[in-house]
Amino acid sequence: MEGLLTLIKEKATEYKEEVIAIRRHLHQHPELSFEEHNTSEYVCSKLSEYGIEYESGIVKTGIVGLIKGNHPESKVVALRADLDALPIIEENDVSYKSVNEGVMHACGHDVHTSSLLGVAKILNELKDQFEGTVKLIFQPGEERLPGGASLMIKEGVLENPVPHSIIGQHVYPQLEAGKVGFRSGMYMASTDELFMTVKGKGGHAALPHLNVDPVLITAHILTSLQQVVSRMSHPTAPTVLSFGKIVGNGATNIIPDKVELEGTFRAMDEEWRAEAHVKMKKMAESIAESMGGECEFKILKGYPFLVNDEAVTNNAKAAAIEFLGKENVIDLDLRMTAEDFSYFTQVKPACFYRLGTKNEAENITSGLHTSTFNVDENAIETSIGLMSWIALKELKS
Repeated sequence: MEGLLTLIKEKATEYKEEVIAIRRHLHQHPELSFEEHNTSEYVCSKLSEYGIEYESGIVKTGIVGLIKGNHPESKVVALRADLDALPIIEENDVSYKSVNEGVMHACGHDVHTSSLLGVAKILNELKDQFEGTVKLIFQPGEERLPGGASLMIKEGVLENPVPHSIIGQHVYPQLEAGKVGFRSGMYMASTDELFMTVKGKGGHAALPHLNVDPVLITAHILTSLQQVVSRMSHPTAPTVLSFGKIVGNGATNIIPDKVELEGTFRAMDEEWRAEAHVKMKKMAESIAESMGGECEFKILKGYPFLVNDEAVTNNAKAAAIEFLGKENVIDLDLRMTAEDFSYFTQVKPACFYRLGTKNEAENITSGLHTSTFNVDENAIETSIGLMSWIALKELKS
Protein backbone atom coordinates (compact mmCIF):
# COMPACT_ATOMS: atom_id res chain seq x y z
CA MET A 1 0.00 0.00 0.00
CA GLU A 2 3.02 2.27 -0.16
CA GLY A 3 1.85 3.71 -3.46
CA LEU A 4 -1.56 4.52 -2.00
CA LEU A 5 0.05 6.30 0.94
CA THR A 6 1.97 8.58 -1.40
CA LEU A 7 -1.09 9.14 -3.56
CA ILE A 8 -3.25 10.10 -0.58
CA LYS A 9 -0.63 12.59 0.61
CA GLU A 10 -0.53 14.15 -2.86
CA LYS A 11 -4.31 14.42 -3.03
CA ALA A 12 -4.52 15.87 0.49
CA THR A 13 -2.11 18.61 -0.58
CA GLU A 14 -3.98 19.14 -3.86
CA TYR A 15 -7.41 19.47 -2.22
CA LYS A 16 -6.33 21.36 0.90
CA GLU A 17 -7.45 24.79 -0.34
CA GLU A 18 -10.77 23.43 -1.60
CA VAL A 19 -11.54 21.87 1.77
CA ILE A 20 -10.46 25.05 3.58
CA ALA A 21 -12.97 26.97 1.42
CA ILE A 22 -15.67 24.46 2.42
CA ARG A 23 -14.72 24.87 6.06
CA ARG A 24 -14.95 28.64 5.81
CA HIS A 25 -18.38 28.46 4.18
CA LEU A 26 -19.62 26.20 6.96
CA HIS A 27 -18.03 28.39 9.62
CA GLN A 28 -19.71 31.48 8.18
CA HIS A 29 -23.13 29.83 8.10
CA PRO A 30 -23.46 27.84 11.35
CA GLU A 31 -26.72 26.27 12.49
CA LEU A 32 -27.82 24.98 15.88
CA SER A 33 -28.43 21.36 16.80
CA PHE A 34 -31.18 19.65 14.79
CA GLU A 35 -31.64 22.84 12.74
CA GLU A 36 -28.81 22.20 10.25
CA HIS A 37 -31.03 22.39 7.14
CA ASN A 38 -28.81 24.64 4.99
CA THR A 39 -25.71 22.81 6.18
CA SER A 40 -27.27 19.51 5.17
CA GLU A 41 -28.22 20.83 1.73
CA TYR A 42 -24.68 22.11 1.24
CA VAL A 43 -23.13 18.76 2.17
CA CYS A 44 -25.52 16.97 -0.21
CA SER A 45 -24.53 19.35 -3.01
CA LYS A 46 -20.87 18.48 -2.48
CA LEU A 47 -21.51 14.75 -2.42
CA SER A 48 -23.46 15.10 -5.67
CA GLU A 49 -20.61 17.13 -7.16
CA TYR A 50 -18.18 14.35 -6.23
CA GLY A 51 -20.46 11.66 -7.68
CA ILE A 52 -21.04 9.93 -4.35
CA GLU A 53 -24.33 8.18 -3.66
CA TYR A 54 -26.07 9.27 -0.48
CA GLU A 55 -29.30 9.26 1.50
CA SER A 56 -30.45 12.41 3.28
CA GLY A 57 -33.23 13.26 5.74
CA ILE A 58 -32.03 10.89 8.46
CA VAL A 59 -33.09 12.48 11.76
CA LYS A 60 -34.23 15.27 9.36
CA THR A 61 -30.79 16.74 8.59
CA GLY A 62 -28.46 13.74 8.76
CA ILE A 63 -26.82 12.25 5.68
CA VAL A 64 -25.21 8.90 4.86
CA GLY A 65 -22.98 8.44 1.84
CA LEU A 66 -21.40 5.29 0.42
CA ILE A 67 -18.12 4.84 -1.42
CA LYS A 68 -17.94 1.32 -2.82
CA GLY A 69 -14.57 -0.11 -3.71
CA ASN A 70 -13.90 -3.54 -5.20
CA HIS A 71 -15.94 -6.30 -3.55
CA PRO A 72 -17.93 -3.69 -1.56
CA GLU A 73 -19.52 -6.32 0.67
CA SER A 74 -16.14 -7.63 1.93
CA LYS A 75 -15.82 -5.08 4.76
CA VAL A 76 -17.43 -1.79 5.69
CA VAL A 77 -15.86 1.00 7.76
CA ALA A 78 -17.86 4.05 8.83
CA LEU A 79 -16.49 7.59 9.18
CA ARG A 80 -18.45 10.17 11.16
CA ALA A 81 -18.60 13.99 11.26
CA ASP A 82 -21.01 16.26 13.15
CA LEU A 83 -22.88 19.20 11.60
CA ASP A 84 -24.12 21.48 14.37
CA ALA A 85 -22.82 24.68 15.96
CA LEU A 86 -23.21 26.36 19.35
CA PRO A 87 -25.23 29.33 20.70
CA ILE A 88 -22.18 31.61 21.04
CA ILE A 89 -21.54 35.12 19.67
CA GLU A 90 -18.33 34.94 17.64
CA GLU A 91 -15.63 37.52 18.42
CA ASN A 92 -13.05 36.48 15.82
CA ASP A 93 -12.07 39.16 13.31
CA VAL A 94 -11.89 36.95 10.22
CA SER A 95 -13.38 37.16 6.73
CA TYR A 96 -15.43 34.03 7.36
CA LYS A 97 -16.90 35.17 10.70
CA SER A 98 -20.38 33.81 11.44
CA VAL A 99 -23.18 35.75 9.75
CA ASN A 100 -25.79 34.03 11.92
CA GLU A 101 -25.91 36.22 15.01
CA GLY A 102 -25.45 34.28 18.23
CA VAL A 103 -24.47 31.03 16.50
CA MET A 104 -20.86 29.90 16.04
CA HIS A 105 -18.84 26.84 15.12
CA ALA A 106 -16.95 27.06 18.41
CA CYS A 107 -16.38 23.32 18.71
CA GLY A 108 -14.83 22.63 15.32
CA HIS A 109 -17.68 20.76 13.69
CA ASP A 110 -17.08 22.85 10.57
CA VAL A 111 -13.63 21.25 10.44
CA HIS A 112 -15.05 17.77 11.01
CA THR A 113 -17.65 18.12 8.25
CA SER A 114 -15.38 19.77 5.69
CA SER A 115 -12.69 17.18 6.44
CA LEU A 116 -15.07 14.28 5.86
CA LEU A 117 -16.06 15.83 2.54
CA GLY A 118 -12.37 16.04 1.67
CA VAL A 119 -11.90 12.41 2.65
CA ALA A 120 -14.93 11.49 0.55
CA LYS A 121 -13.43 13.16 -2.52
CA ILE A 122 -10.06 11.46 -2.06
CA LEU A 123 -11.43 7.98 -1.42
CA ASN A 124 -14.01 8.19 -4.18
CA GLU A 125 -11.20 8.88 -6.65
CA LEU A 126 -9.32 5.85 -5.32
CA LYS A 127 -12.24 3.40 -5.06
CA ASP A 128 -10.84 1.14 -7.76
CA GLN A 129 -7.71 0.68 -5.63
CA PHE A 130 -9.23 -0.71 -2.42
CA GLU A 131 -11.69 -3.39 -1.38
CA GLY A 132 -14.76 -2.82 0.76
CA THR A 133 -17.06 0.11 1.43
CA VAL A 134 -16.57 3.42 3.22
CA LYS A 135 -19.74 4.68 4.89
CA LEU A 136 -19.86 8.44 5.43
CA ILE A 137 -22.03 9.62 8.35
CA PHE A 138 -22.85 13.33 8.61
CA GLN A 139 -24.63 13.60 11.94
CA PRO A 140 -26.85 16.36 13.37
CA GLY A 141 -27.24 17.43 16.97
CA GLU A 142 -24.05 16.40 18.74
CA GLU A 143 -24.29 19.34 21.13
CA ARG A 144 -27.79 18.70 22.44
CA LEU A 145 -29.47 15.82 24.24
CA PRO A 146 -30.48 13.18 23.36
CA GLY A 147 -27.66 13.42 20.81
CA GLY A 148 -27.95 12.92 17.08
CA ALA A 149 -25.84 9.77 17.22
CA SER A 150 -28.39 7.95 19.36
CA LEU A 151 -31.23 9.04 17.06
CA MET A 152 -29.39 8.05 13.89
CA ILE A 153 -28.67 4.63 15.36
CA LYS A 154 -32.40 4.23 16.08
CA GLU A 155 -33.15 5.15 12.48
CA GLY A 156 -30.78 2.44 11.23
CA VAL A 157 -27.60 4.31 10.34
CA LEU A 158 -25.53 1.27 11.31
CA GLU A 159 -27.47 -1.01 9.00
CA ASN A 160 -27.61 -1.61 5.24
CA PRO A 161 -24.65 -1.97 5.05
CA VAL A 162 -23.49 -2.85 8.54
CA PRO A 163 -20.08 -1.34 9.33
CA HIS A 164 -17.45 -3.48 11.00
CA SER A 165 -16.07 -0.43 12.79
CA ILE A 166 -16.47 3.34 13.01
CA ILE A 167 -13.90 6.17 13.12
CA GLY A 168 -14.36 9.74 14.34
CA GLN A 169 -12.10 12.68 15.04
CA HIS A 170 -12.30 15.93 17.00
CA VAL A 171 -10.25 19.12 16.87
CA TYR A 172 -7.87 19.58 19.80
CA PRO A 173 -6.71 23.16 20.46
CA GLN A 174 -4.17 22.05 23.09
CA LEU A 175 -2.14 20.21 20.41
CA GLU A 176 -0.14 21.78 17.59
CA ALA A 177 -1.43 21.49 14.04
CA GLY A 178 0.24 18.59 12.28
CA LYS A 179 -0.03 16.33 15.33
CA VAL A 180 -2.75 13.88 16.42
CA GLY A 181 -3.55 11.94 19.59
CA PHE A 182 -4.97 8.53 20.43
CA ARG A 183 -6.09 6.64 23.52
CA SER A 184 -7.21 3.00 23.64
CA GLY A 185 -9.93 1.93 26.08
CA MET A 186 -11.88 4.32 28.28
CA TYR A 187 -11.41 7.86 27.03
CA MET A 188 -14.34 10.21 27.78
CA ALA A 189 -16.98 10.44 30.49
CA SER A 190 -20.72 10.00 30.55
CA THR A 191 -22.67 13.20 31.06
CA ASP A 192 -25.91 14.01 32.87
CA GLU A 193 -27.66 17.35 33.25
CA LEU A 194 -28.88 18.29 36.74
CA PHE A 195 -31.78 20.64 37.44
CA MET A 196 -32.47 21.54 41.06
CA THR A 197 -35.10 23.84 42.58
CA VAL A 198 -34.73 24.62 46.27
CA LYS A 199 -37.93 26.06 47.76
CA GLY A 200 -38.33 27.98 50.99
CA LYS A 201 -40.25 31.01 52.21
CA GLY A 202 -38.97 34.39 51.19
CA GLY A 203 -39.16 37.68 53.04
CA HIS A 204 -37.16 40.51 54.59
CA ALA A 205 -33.50 39.61 54.92
CA ALA A 206 -33.33 41.36 58.30
CA LEU A 207 -36.00 39.03 59.68
CA PRO A 208 -34.60 35.59 58.87
CA HIS A 209 -36.51 33.92 61.72
CA LEU A 210 -39.73 34.58 59.80
CA ASN A 211 -38.41 32.98 56.61
CA VAL A 212 -37.15 29.66 55.31
CA ASP A 213 -34.00 30.72 53.47
CA PRO A 214 -33.53 28.73 50.23
CA VAL A 215 -30.15 30.41 49.64
CA LEU A 216 -28.76 28.99 52.87
CA ILE A 217 -30.34 25.60 52.13
CA THR A 218 -28.74 25.66 48.70
CA ALA A 219 -25.33 26.42 50.19
CA HIS A 220 -25.60 23.39 52.50
CA ILE A 221 -26.75 21.17 49.62
CA LEU A 222 -23.91 22.24 47.31
CA THR A 223 -21.28 21.68 49.96
CA SER A 224 -22.69 18.31 50.96
CA LEU A 225 -23.10 17.06 47.40
CA GLN A 226 -19.35 17.29 46.88
CA GLN A 227 -19.09 14.28 49.19
CA VAL A 228 -20.40 12.27 46.24
CA VAL A 229 -17.08 13.00 44.54
CA SER A 230 -14.67 13.23 47.49
CA ARG A 231 -16.01 10.53 49.81
CA MET A 232 -18.37 8.18 47.98
CA SER A 233 -16.89 7.53 44.55
CA HIS A 234 -14.32 4.77 44.09
CA PRO A 235 -10.75 6.02 43.53
CA THR A 236 -10.62 4.19 40.19
CA ALA A 237 -13.88 5.77 38.98
CA PRO A 238 -13.17 9.40 37.96
CA THR A 239 -16.14 11.65 38.79
CA VAL A 240 -17.01 15.32 38.28
CA LEU A 241 -19.92 17.22 39.82
CA SER A 242 -20.22 20.90 38.93
CA PHE A 243 -22.98 23.51 39.06
CA GLY A 244 -22.63 26.34 36.58
CA LYS A 245 -25.89 28.20 37.03
CA ILE A 246 -27.51 29.45 40.26
CA VAL A 247 -30.46 31.86 40.18
CA GLY A 248 -31.96 33.26 43.39
CA ASN A 249 -33.49 36.57 42.28
CA GLY A 250 -33.42 38.07 45.72
CA ALA A 251 -31.65 41.29 46.70
CA THR A 252 -29.43 42.70 49.45
CA ASN A 253 -32.41 42.79 51.78
CA ILE A 254 -34.69 40.22 50.16
CA ILE A 255 -34.63 36.47 50.71
CA PRO A 256 -36.20 34.79 47.64
CA ASP A 257 -38.81 32.04 47.72
CA LYS A 258 -36.68 29.68 45.66
CA VAL A 259 -33.26 29.09 44.16
CA GLU A 260 -32.83 27.32 40.82
CA LEU A 261 -29.63 25.51 39.85
CA GLU A 262 -28.25 23.72 36.80
CA GLY A 263 -25.24 21.47 36.77
CA THR A 264 -23.51 18.47 35.30
CA PHE A 265 -22.47 15.05 36.56
CA ARG A 266 -19.71 13.10 34.77
CA ALA A 267 -18.57 9.53 35.39
CA MET A 268 -16.77 6.60 33.78
CA ASP A 269 -18.59 3.70 35.39
CA GLU A 270 -22.24 2.97 34.62
CA GLU A 271 -22.97 1.17 37.90
CA TRP A 272 -21.51 4.06 39.91
CA ARG A 273 -23.32 6.56 37.71
CA ALA A 274 -26.70 5.05 38.58
CA GLU A 275 -25.78 4.79 42.27
CA ALA A 276 -24.65 8.43 42.36
CA HIS A 277 -27.95 9.59 40.87
CA VAL A 278 -29.81 8.06 43.81
CA LYS A 279 -27.36 9.43 46.38
CA MET A 280 -27.45 12.99 45.03
CA LYS A 281 -31.21 13.16 44.87
CA LYS A 282 -31.72 11.68 48.34
CA MET A 283 -29.06 13.93 49.91
CA ALA A 284 -30.43 17.15 48.42
CA GLU A 285 -34.02 16.37 49.30
CA SER A 286 -33.25 15.34 52.88
CA ILE A 287 -31.08 18.41 53.57
CA ALA A 288 -33.80 20.73 52.30
CA GLU A 289 -36.44 18.96 54.38
CA SER A 290 -34.30 19.07 57.53
CA MET A 291 -34.01 22.86 57.14
CA GLY A 292 -37.72 23.41 56.62
CA GLY A 293 -37.74 23.64 52.85
CA GLU A 294 -38.02 21.27 49.93
CA CYS A 295 -35.96 20.37 46.91
CA GLU A 296 -36.93 19.16 43.46
CA PHE A 297 -33.97 17.30 41.96
CA LYS A 298 -34.25 16.27 38.31
CA ILE A 299 -31.62 14.34 36.37
CA LEU A 300 -31.62 14.34 32.58
CA LYS A 301 -29.54 11.34 31.65
CA GLY A 302 -27.17 12.11 28.80
CA TYR A 303 -24.45 10.42 26.78
CA PRO A 304 -22.71 7.25 27.99
CA PHE A 305 -18.94 7.01 28.43
CA LEU A 306 -16.79 6.76 25.31
CA VAL A 307 -14.56 3.72 24.98
CA ASN A 308 -12.10 3.17 22.13
CA ASP A 309 -11.72 -0.38 20.86
CA GLU A 310 -8.18 -1.57 21.39
CA ALA A 311 -7.67 -3.24 18.02
CA VAL A 312 -9.28 -0.47 15.94
CA THR A 313 -7.45 2.26 17.88
CA ASN A 314 -4.08 0.54 17.70
CA ASN A 315 -4.56 0.08 13.95
CA ALA A 316 -5.48 3.76 13.54
CA LYS A 317 -2.53 4.88 15.65
CA ALA A 318 -0.15 2.74 13.62
CA ALA A 319 -1.60 4.26 10.45
CA ALA A 320 -1.02 7.74 11.89
CA ILE A 321 2.61 6.94 12.66
CA GLU A 322 3.05 5.73 9.08
CA PHE A 323 1.41 8.86 7.71
CA LEU A 324 2.80 11.56 10.02
CA GLY A 325 5.84 10.05 11.75
CA LYS A 326 6.04 8.86 15.34
CA GLU A 327 7.03 12.30 16.63
CA ASN A 328 3.63 13.68 15.56
CA VAL A 329 1.48 11.06 17.27
CA ILE A 330 0.83 11.38 21.01
CA ASP A 331 -0.95 9.39 23.71
CA LEU A 332 -4.00 11.12 25.17
CA ASP A 333 -5.08 11.36 28.79
CA LEU A 334 -8.55 10.58 30.11
CA ARG A 335 -11.05 13.41 29.61
CA MET A 336 -14.12 14.23 31.71
CA THR A 337 -15.70 15.94 28.73
CA ALA A 338 -18.39 14.04 26.82
CA GLU A 339 -19.26 13.24 23.21
CA ASP A 340 -22.29 11.61 21.65
CA PHE A 341 -19.94 9.57 19.43
CA SER A 342 -19.94 7.45 22.60
CA TYR A 343 -23.23 5.90 21.44
CA PHE A 344 -21.41 4.47 18.44
CA THR A 345 -18.63 3.12 20.68
CA GLN A 346 -21.20 1.25 22.76
CA VAL A 347 -22.38 -0.84 19.79
CA LYS A 348 -19.44 -0.98 17.36
CA PRO A 349 -15.65 -1.27 17.60
CA ALA A 350 -14.61 2.37 17.37
CA CYS A 351 -11.78 4.86 17.46
CA PHE A 352 -12.24 8.54 18.35
CA TYR A 353 -9.00 10.48 18.01
CA ARG A 354 -7.84 14.10 18.28
CA LEU A 355 -6.63 16.45 15.56
CA GLY A 356 -4.18 19.14 16.67
CA THR A 357 -5.24 22.65 15.59
CA LYS A 358 -3.08 25.02 17.70
CA ASN A 359 -0.65 27.59 16.31
CA GLU A 360 0.89 29.77 19.02
CA ALA A 361 2.81 31.90 16.53
CA GLU A 362 -0.51 32.90 14.93
CA ASN A 363 -2.20 33.23 18.35
CA ILE A 364 -4.59 30.38 17.54
CA THR A 365 -4.84 29.01 21.07
CA SER A 366 -8.42 29.60 22.31
CA GLY A 367 -10.25 26.66 23.84
CA LEU A 368 -13.35 24.87 22.62
CA HIS A 369 -16.72 26.52 23.25
CA THR A 370 -15.20 30.01 23.43
CA SER A 371 -16.09 33.05 21.33
CA THR A 372 -12.56 33.27 19.92
CA PHE A 373 -12.04 29.61 19.03
CA ASN A 374 -10.36 29.08 15.68
CA VAL A 375 -8.05 26.55 14.07
CA ASP A 376 -4.79 26.56 12.15
CA GLU A 377 -6.21 25.54 8.78
CA ASN A 378 -3.00 23.70 7.90
CA ALA A 379 -4.49 20.99 10.12
CA ILE A 380 -7.06 20.31 7.41
CA GLU A 381 -4.44 18.81 5.11
CA THR A 382 -3.42 16.51 7.95
CA SER A 383 -7.05 15.71 8.66
CA ILE A 384 -8.20 14.69 5.19
CA GLY A 385 -5.05 12.75 4.39
CA LEU A 386 -4.83 10.89 7.67
CA MET A 387 -8.49 9.91 7.91
CA SER A 388 -8.35 8.61 4.33
CA TRP A 389 -5.31 6.50 5.20
CA ILE A 390 -6.85 5.24 8.47
CA ALA A 391 -10.00 4.19 6.61
CA LEU A 392 -8.03 2.19 4.03
CA LYS A 393 -5.86 0.57 6.71
CA GLU A 394 -8.99 -0.40 8.64
CA LEU A 395 -10.53 -1.95 5.52
CA LYS A 396 -7.30 -3.90 5.04
CA SER A 397 -7.05 -5.13 8.64
